[in-house]
Amino acid sequence: MASPYRELLAIPGARLFVAAGLVGRMSMSMEGIGIVLLVSAVTGSYGIAGAVSATLALGFAAGAPLTARFADRYGQHRVLVPVVLANTASYTLLIIFAQARLPIWTMFVAAASAGLTQVSLGAWVRARWSYVLRDTPARIGVAYSFESVVDETIFITGPMLVTALSTGVHPAAGIAAAAACTLVGCLALAYLRDTEPAPRPREPGSHGGSVLRNPGVLVMSPVFLMLGMVFGSIDVSGVAFAEEEGHKALAGVLIGCYALGSGAAALWYGARHWRSPLSKRFLIGLGLLVVGLVPPVLIGNLYLMMFVVFFSGLAISPTIIPGFGLVERLVPAAQLTEGLALVSTAVGIGVALGSSLAGRVVDAEGSHTAFFVPLGCAVIAAVIGLAGARSLRKRELSSQSSAE
Repeated sequence: MASPYRELLAIPGARLFVAAGLVGRMSMSMEGIGIVLLVSAVTGSYGIAGAVSATLALGFAAGAPLTARFADRYGQHRVLVPVVLANTASYTLLIIFAQARLPIWTMFVAAASAGLTQVSLGAWVRARWSYVLRDTPARIGVAYSFESVVDETIFITGPMLVTALSTGVHPAAGIAAAAACTLVGCLALAYLRDTEPAPRPREPGSHGGSVLRNPGVLVMSPVFLMLGMVFGSIDVSGVAFAEEEGHKALAGVLIGCYALGSGAAALWYGARHWRSPLSKRFLIGLGLLVVGLVPPVLIGNLYLMMFVVFFSGLAISPTIIPGFGLVERLVPAAQLTEGLALVSTAVGIGVALGSSLAGRVVDAEGSHTAFFVPLGCAVIAAVIGLAGARSLRKRELSSQSSAE
């Protein structure tokens, strides 16, 4: 299994941009928690803290596809440096405003600015993989599988790190570390020019404006939104379940089992040579996701739940990886980073929505009922995928013919 990944990382420059991307996007699992811990510490209100964190998420949703579009058009280096410097300044102001006990609205302004200047770095790194593997496109699936493992690693370690810093060192330490990771990783990635995709002007005959004009992206975006809701709601439901079972300290272990299942599946998926179409694999993944989320609604024991959610997580990567592969296949090369960033942003928005919805259900009905939220979201994702299956397959075949 290690051989395809060893060969992948042997590509000149690959290890450097992988390392830069890992450091740079550590913050994606730290920012929300870091802001909540900081703002709640200085205001005494989790409501205000959650609203500030939500403002950051909304800013990110608006800004990430736009900066990705600029990266496609002008090059990653030219966009990344000024954007990450602005991002660091925004987080610095947020910390200063919070520590100085300035009016609450100032924190909302700083959070909005930080969100607008936060790039979807995973999309930028995946765009680099597509660039360095342009002569061997069959290996892109291996690269995307590897990036899924990186993502899972980040979501396992990031929350523990930010919580330890914010509670054990200083309330602002967690968000400061997240901002520092973004700055260092992004500047390092910008410095690595050899693996940077060349700027691409609009292709002749292509439409201007957002990549959302692409029919394939119109199908994929809502599916990824619902997948994000699955991830957000399963986390909240899992934490609530652990607390109700009297083992709140094991909540992180329970969520980690879910991520571990996804990471293990990503390693397996990337080590295989697939012959079936991406669209078919994507739809099968959605179906397996639905099946895997049925058992959690039936389980009433924490330790058995850990075992069950590990197997539930096995369906995540075999869905996400061909999903990203489809986006890479369906959007024009001149809009690749924007397309990848758009679906990544959809996941982020879905996580926020799913967390909020599951939280409300937990408050009203308890964690057992809340596990129906990720199951329902997975069903909706599968229905949308099936409804757009013919269009996705047609456009996948068309893109293959054009490539040949």
